[in-house]
Amino acid sequence: MFPFDAVLTDFDGVLRHFDHAAQAEIEARYGLPLRKTAFDPGLILPPTLGHLSEAQWAESVATALGGDERARQAVAEFIAIEFWVDEEVKALLAKAQERVPVIIVTNAMDTLEEHIDRLGLTYFADDVVSSARVGVAKPDPRIYEIAAERAGADPRRCLFVDDRLPNVEAAVALGMTGVHYRKFQDLSDVLG
Repeated sequence: MFPFDAVLTDFDGVLRHFDHAAQAEIEARYGLPLRKTAFDPGLILPPTLGHLSEAQWAESVATALGGDERARQAVAEFIAIEFWVDEEVKALLAKAQERVPVIIVTNAMDTLEEHIDRLGLTYFADDVVSSARVGVAKPDPRIYEIAAERAGADPRRCLFVDDRLPNVEAAVALGMTGVHYRKFQDLSDVLG
């Protein structure tokens, strides 16, 4: 008997990964605090909630970094860094999907669907709950409730996986089983 009625998984840091060394290299080459600025809550929250497009967010980051052409070029390179799917995680989630719905629950921008398509994952998950589309972001309890509703599952019968501990703790507070993802073994111990 499978212990869950749905698997809710984060996207970035679990299923999709970025080249952090390339991010650091761009930051060093331009001498600009790209990561700190790009992920500043005041700048990242509006596009994550669907209030700004990714292009508008990029412009706000460039403006915060000085607003000149050099800052815009650094941001453009930063955004263009390649990303990839963790095939082991994908296979494990696909195996779980043979039994229960798998829902991606992610804090994302308006380009998420395009990114999912580029990765060949358009038809992978049973549903995608994007913060930019639903107007709430993790760790707001409402995004977990939306995901459970879309899965047709009681939150207490959902497994939630995320690489950020506060997001896991918020899911657990709703009665979900939480997995703080740091390495493949964290997930395979529960779903393997």
